[in-house]
Amino acid sequence: MVVTFDTNVLLSATLWDGSVAQKLLYDLIRQNVKIYSSLEILNEYQRVLKRDFDFSDEEITEIMEKVLTFVTLVKPKEKVKVVIEDPSDNVIIECAFESKSKYIITYDPHLLKLKEYKDIQIIKPEIARAIF
Repeated sequence: MVVTFDTNVLLSATLWDGSVAQKLLYDLIRQNVKIYSSLEILNEYQRVLKRDFDFSDEEITEIMEKVLTFVTLVKPKEKVKVVIEDPSDNVIIECAFESKSKYIITYDPHLLKLKEYKDIQIIKPEIARAIF
């Protein structure tokens, strides 16, 4: 099984102890489910850590070292224009498509509204926990 986390789920999974996203992350790691990401997603993740949570560069480096122990990076070859309301969300679709993810796990309403893209199910962490 293969999944892609969006930025907000990655933030929730790594910053909030006991969150549904963190419980899901631990479940996936235990089950050897591959979690994919891309440089675009991780760059946004780092920007949010700095901008919204005021982490220092050193703290962000430490966090990234941990994140890179459980995510597998892909470099999407295809660009898509699927998410009209928020084009920046297209990087999540591109990563999931490139990695052949079965699921995109997100809280983003623009992505959730799609429900599916080319056989990739777009679901919340709460639904994913029931599946995994």
